[in-house]
Amino acid sequence: MSERVYIFDTTLRDGEQSPGCSMTVSEKLRMARKLVELGVDILEAGFPIASEGDFHAVDAISREFPWAQVAALGRASTLDIERAAESLRHARRPRIHTFIATSDIHLKYKLKKSQQQVLEEAAAAVDLARRYVDDVEFSAEDGARTDPDFLEQIARAVVAAGARTVNIPDTVGYAVPYEYAGLIARIVRALGDSAVVSVHCHDDLGLATANSIAAVEAGARQIECTVNGIGERAGNCALEEVVMLFKTRQDRLPYDTGIRAEHLYSASQLLSSMISFGPQPNKAIVGRNAFAHEAGIHQDGYLKEKSTYEIMDPTSVGVPESKLVLGKHSGRHALKKRAEDLGYDLTKDELESLYQRFTALADNKKGLLDEEIVELIEPAESRYKIAAD
Repeated sequence: MSERVYIFDTTLRDGEQSPGCSMTVSEKLRMARKLVELGVDILEAGFPIASEGDFHAVDAISREFPWAQVAALGRASTLDIERAAESLRHARRPRIHTFIATSDIHLKYKLKKSQQQVLEEAAAAVDLARRYVDDVEFSAEDGARTDPDFLEQIARAVVAAGARTVNIPDTVGYAVPYEYAGLIARIVRALGDSAVVSVHCHDDLGLATANSIAAVEAGARQIECTVNGIGERAGNCALEEVVMLFKTRQDRLPYDTGIRAEHLYSASQLLSSMISFGPQPNKAIVGRNAFAHEAGIHQDGYLKEKSTYEIMDPTSVGVPESKLVLGKHSGRHALKKRAEDLGYDLTKDELESLYQRFTALADNKKGLLDEEIVELIEPAESRYKIAAD
């Protein structure tokens, strides 16, 4: 039996905080509608004390999607928590997500507080939040660089104060998988069944997804992530990556989410249309080239049996179809298939002649369009047998 992992989406909060990703209230509502359709378990809608826009976005999303579990972020302070609670007043399943930094470097240089002060403030914040909502999450900011003994102590304290979820973020993307897994395993053992252990990984060293998966294997049961992996600096763990890892590698990762994967691509496209950039072309799952093949060896194998070079059906994530990109690396098999798709049935000699002209042109281009391939065929069209419609 697969175990359930909860998907906490923070596209509208942490994701929006990254440069070029700011969204209006109406844009947040549109994206929230897609996230609800996608099936995220918890939708973090904003940081209400940060701006009027964020406050109104949380309120609007709570009203628009009453069946959704909506979270609002607030620092471990009275003003933040009261503002978060006010923004959630119309939510039927509200969650207040409160946090404070716990690493020595943050305590010394940012907060200028002792561990004891932070411990007391964390517990007090959770206690206050519980007066407004039943569901409280606590995050130990920079948890991956926090002294493990103190991290365990603060985790126990916030659970005693009423937190249902304890999040251990790798705030600066510093951890490596085996190290992070060990830390998560310790907190899971310490808390047992008293709370869900969550992870929130950043991608500064390119390990956000790997660290999140390692954490799940160590006992974490909530992953905080974003569509397209947007977020501060190098971004967050990408929602589409962890979801498809579980779906594709059930043999090694027997975990399930509630995500309807066929909406992943449309969610990516919608987000890209609202912010100032989309995913890089070679981005896993949702990038333009994720299901595109140009190398001749790959194209030949793919045309014989798709599973030779595709481990996922593109339609399973909402991508309409795979693409064979015809360029200088393409082979005769792919060129013949494209000619057939365009209505030309070529003999072996005709294909060879076309292939020579094709490679000569492709050597100086980034890829050939269908119209260009037709132009290569049509000058000698009378010598070709046109395939019947």
